[in-house]
Amino acid sequence: MTLKLIMAFSCSFAVTLLIGLALVPALRKKTAGQAIREDGPVWHMAKQGTPTMGGIMFIGGIAAACLICGASALREGDWRHIIILVFSLVFAAIGFLDDYEKLRNRRNMGLTARQKFLLQLAAAVVLILFLRWKGHLSPNLYLPISGRTVHVNEIVYFVFAAFVIVGGVNAVNITDGIDGLAAGVSIPVAAAYAAIAAAWGYASVGIFGAAMAGGLAAFLIFNFHPAKIFMGDTGSLFLGGAVCASAFALDAPLILVFLGIVYVIETLSDIIQIVYFKATHGKRIFKMAPLHHHFEMCGWNEYKIFAVFTAVSAVFAVGTYFLVRGRFGA
Repeated sequence: MTLKLIMAFSCSFAVTLLIGLALVPALRKKTAGQAIREDGPVWHMAKQGTPTMGGIMFIGGIAAACLICGASALREGDWRHIIILVFSLVFAAIGFLDDYEKLRNRRNMGLTARQKFLLQLAAAVVLILFLRWKGHLSPNLYLPISGRTVHVNEIVYFVFAAFVIVGGVNAVNITDGIDGLAAGVSIPVAAAYAAIAAAWGYASVGIFGAAMAGGLAAFLIFNFHPAKIFMGDTGSLFLGGAVCASAFALDAPLILVFLGIVYVIETLSDIIQIVYFKATHGKRIFKMAPLHHHFEMCGWNEYKIFAVFTAVSAVFAVGTYFLVRGRFGA
């Protein structure tokens, strides 16, 4: 199993790197540059025109690794990694539409919030129903801290699952705010999925996790500050879909609370800021939300934010692995 994980990581890394070497100059020629949000830090305007939709790089690498290194799992009838991949691709398609609209309009506005929500909700519902139909998902909720499993009403679980997926995908999207951050934070998450899946005997989910880690590691070569390319919503929504679908494919969605601690904190900072701003008629708790922008406004450079947030993600990823690895007596 360890060899398969190494192969999946290496294959995804190599394919992503090769795609990147061709994609970055191609997008520059087509002037497919990112429009920077007008209400962000003023120094981000220097990034205006940096090529976007770079998520295509690691999407290609992950897909290649899943098909090549996951071939034996497919022959054995284990399609979990393909289910995760297809679901993630659906979210990538939503992100691509959003990126395309931004490029077409030459501003940081793509699909409307309503359009994105409805498309994401539809994708989440399809995933839940499919996993339930295939027997990969049950309404028995695994509680990581206690190690117990509690039964939940089917309808309640269905609503809960849809909320977690849509919220989780957008939480990853929010984290993609400075060079390399979403990729850096997500590498430990992907590696933890690979390790947990191996410990639980979910070989194909482990292959997907290793492939995701490899693809993101290669993408960082181009996305680390100063970024030569951004992943765009094409990449961040794919990444969000992958993170959420992996948890549900393991039938353990609550591990997202621990594995995705940075995503959770980033999202909470945004929600708190909005609620407090409206309740106090214009006052703010943070200098700017989400949290990574607050630290930017406090004087942290992008290297420091990347290092601290990635380190926090890594610590929680390791902790989560040791917390849950004995779920099936491993």
